[in-house]
Amino acid sequence: MAERSKGKAGASEGSDHPATGAPAAKGRTAATKKAGTSADASPPPRKRANAAARAKAEAGTQKPRKAPARRSRYTKAEADALFARLADALPEPQSELEYTNPFTLLVAVVLSAQATDAGVNKATRGLFAAADTPQTMLDLGEERVRDFIKTIGLFNTKAKNVVALSKALVEEHGGEVPADREALQKLPGVGRKTANVVLNVAFGQPTIAVDTHIFRLGNRLGLAPGRTPDEVEAALERIVPPRFLQGAHHWLILHGRHVCKARRPLCETCVVYDLCKSEERRVLPRAG
Repeated sequence: MAERSKGKAGASEGSDHPATGAPAAKGRTAATKKAGTSADASPPPRKRANAAARAKAEAGTQKPRKAPARRSRYTKAEADALFARLADALPEPQSELEYTNPFTLLVAVVLSAQATDAGVNKATRGLFAAADTPQTMLDLGEERVRDFIKTIGLFNTKAKNVVALSKALVEEHGGEVPADREALQKLPGVGRKTANVVLNVAFGQPTIAVDTHIFRLGNRLGLAPGRTPDEVEAALERIVPPRFLQGAHHWLILHGRHVCKARRPLCETCVVYDLCKSEERRVLPRAG
């Protein structure tokens, strides 16, 4: 009798349906015994599904958190001193691109993407002698424009954009370059950086165009750290003193291009060396 009872209990424990004694799925008995009581502790599939649905619904109603803005290593007073030093060294900073009017500046900046200013200037001297207005550039045509700028990288795409933006200026803006960022960015080949350069240089607006040099300096110096050009631009607008906003773009580009170079910064010739908080700042031997 004892053995019979034990056998019934064993069959009941190993079945999916204890009441009917139906055989369990292969491997189920061993897995359950191995897991102990943990299998019994997990919620039924329907409850798990309902919990997952509630969690998903709650997640959908929550707004994603924005990553906190990275802080500058400089105080307002320190940033003021840094830009005052740059301004003293170069009181009237100028763009190194050659241009004669807002339109030729716009074209030169569009052509400067992934190209040096010297290379652009070499190509645009002939181009601007042949066409220096939107209408004359449109009349020149894509093939002729391409011939003038074929020494510049991506010249095929750039020639198309120059002619297309010239057409847009003629048809939508009366042949004038608009002094408005949104309108500029609607033109073919014009992004935020190009628009900011034109607004700053041609129209005297205190914009900051973040190119590769400014992006590198913002992060290297810790002046305006950011993961994207837009983040660096916003950080610079927060830290640069208002009296230096108009020239900040030029000072930083020229400093990054000629002094704080990418591969090896020339700390020995840097006018802000003693103010610099870069982790890459080299220790210089003391004079004398």
